[in-house]
Amino acid sequence: MGRGEALRRGRAALTLLAAVVVVGCGNSGDGPGGSPGAARGASVSSPPSPSPRPLSGAELCVSAVGYWAREMLDGGEPYGDYQSMGLSNRQYDILREVVDAARARERDQGAPAADESIDRQVRRACAERYRDGGPSVGPWQR
Repeated sequence: MGRGEALRRGRAALTLLAAVVVVGCGNSGDGPGGSPGAARGASVSSPPSPSPRPLSGAELCVSAVGYWAREMLDGGEPYGDYQSMGLSNRQYDILREVVDAARARERDQGAPAADESIDRQVRRACAERYRDGGPSVGPWQR
């Protein structure tokens, strides 16, 4: 099994595990198979969970660019242009820089070094390029 296939299977397993956890945590205890209190007619309620915090521009950048960097390093070819990949022009610039550096590192030091390089460079570049906010906020607005 190649490195790319192993990474894809690992990501799929993590996604499945996350889905199982979310579904399992969503059981309110009402109805058949619920909590023992529900079987006796007692009402079980818990406080509503808070809404998840929306991701910042930098966090979205890390997620999207990191995904495509690994896909491209594994030999995958993106379809269409950066917009069809779900990236902004700024994110695509980061992607090209990161993939070029990771390919060189993979050639010189191996796949694990390239993966580490992707993680580090994507976090650094996204944080740097989004330090002033997203497209509607930034030095060009001042």
